[in-house]
Amino acid sequence: MEWNLIDKQHDFLRLLEKQGKSFNTVKNYKADLQCFNTFLIDKQQHLKIRTFTNIQVQEYSQYLDQKYGSPNSVRRRVQALRLFFDFLMTQNIFQENPLKKMAVSPKVLDNPEPTPFSEIINAYLLLKKRDKESEGFIKIVHSRNIIIFHLIYGAGLKVSDIAKLRFGGILKDKNNYRVMVDHPKRDPYSIPLPSVFNKDFQSYKALLQDHLKTGDLEIEELLFNANPYKILSGGLSPRGTELFFEDLRKELKSEMTAKSLRQSCIFKWLNFNISHSTIKEWLGVTPSYSLELYLEELKKDPAGKVFQDLEVSDD
Repeated sequence: MEWNLIDKQHDFLRLLEKQGKSFNTVKNYKADLQCFNTFLIDKQQHLKIRTFTNIQVQEYSQYLDQKYGSPNSVRRRVQALRLFFDFLMTQNIFQENPLKKMAVSPKVLDNPEPTPFSEIINAYLLLKKRDKESEGFIKIVHSRNIIIFHLIYGAGLKVSDIAKLRFGGILKDKNNYRVMVDHPKRDPYSIPLPSVFNKDFQSYKALLQDHLKTGDLEIEELLFNANPYKILSGGLSPRGTELFFEDLRKELKSEMTAKSLRQSCIFKWLNFNISHSTIKEWLGVTPSYSLELYLEELKKDPAGKVFQDLEVSDD
């Protein structure tokens, strides 16, 4: 059976997109597979792998160890190639996965690098200022951005959690709200949102629903993808969220990312003495997940890791 490695890699990446993998995830897989292609070219194999023997597997392992100093970088590239060979097996190109027995170092967790609380306050004030000073459709976009900020810092949601979140996932809980996370591989769970979310959410909901009614539009998702003039689709792609944070970093001269803001939320929960089991539940991780790195950072610099809920504005 004749086949082309590059074509099969493109097919594999398209499959990942269809499965709902984020833009950044697919981009990383593409880069990891390109590393494998470079290895083959270096070995003068010209991207032909009708067989991939145990000796070649060992050579690739040595190649990665020499090229990358980080065990996590090696681990990621091995995992990407392993999944690609699984895909080739479904295509009846390989009968077994040659990467299956390739040993890799255990994953090394990086120390958390949360966004400082002062930067979080400045970011929130900037978002509120933009919302207050805008009108028309751009005001709805700024109001949406405030909700993104609350969902990550207020409830510790990942970008993948908020991508397809629906209005029905925001639940009234006495005087406040909770957000329901419906994960495909585990039972749904809900996370409390801080009281500062209330007014911002009610304002955003009213603005969006009025806009949808006026334009005879219908979306069920809480957030939306848009250009400067109109809503393009319901739900917010991971790339859309990244563009939001790129804008914040540029404006505030900050290193803030969705990941660093989420880590700030974890420190906030620790400051509030939320039980570790509850934090793990809210993060959507297994009970065996360790918060030790966060606790160590908190011990080393308790004054620098003080995070609180944002205050309700009377504006």
